[in-house]
Amino acid sequence: MASSSSSSPCAACKFLRRKCTAECVFAPYFPPDQPHKFANVHKIFGASNITKLLNELPQHHREDAVNSLAYEADARLKDPVYGCVGTISILQRQMRHLQCELAAAHADLAHYTSGGAVSNPASLIQQGHSLGMGTGMGMAMQGTGLGMGMGMGMGMGDPAMGRVSHSIQQQHVYEGQLTREQLAELARVGGGSYEAMLAALGSSSNPINPSGAMVFNH
Repeated sequence: MASSSSSSPCAACKFLRRKCTAECVFAPYFPPDQPHKFANVHKIFGASNITKLLNELPQHHREDAVNSLAYEADARLKDPVYGCVGTISILQRQMRHLQCELAAAHADLAHYTSGGAVSNPASLIQQGHSLGMGTGMGMAMQGTGLGMGMGMGMGMGDPAMGRVSHSIQQQHVYEGQLTREQLAELARVGGGSYEAMLAALGSSSNPINPSGAMVFNH
């Protein structure tokens, strides 16, 4: 709290061009180095009104009252229409906006923490791994089935492949009907060549007679 000096009057007395005494009510609150503070307050409220207000207030409330008057005077000079009310309104809107955001954040937090997925993150991770493994295995099996289906379809659609398959089936049938002696005879006729033996075996002109001897047409 500032005090009046005999050599330098307070800002209020200097502005009002009067002698500053020891009983000056302005001296403790308007020091000489802050002339603009009293000038603004005097311009908005008037020196007589300030003097009356300070005389009616207790000593421990006067400093807060002077600071409030100085703030309101500065705000009124900056915004003659709304003054400090405009600043208060802006702050109130910002506070309501932040309160709404805080309430929304609390609601989202309560929603996430009450969900089963968040309350048990291990199960969520396990489900994700199971889903990925199942998808990968399913795709692999589908790819294998597709490859097998394409191979079988291509073989069945190709006449040459069909003839080879038919020859192999006939070979198995003939081999199942032949005895050891007949296989030896077939190998002799074919000259020991497995390809020639298969050619002789697949020929319809080499039937197997009921006695077990093979008949070859030359």
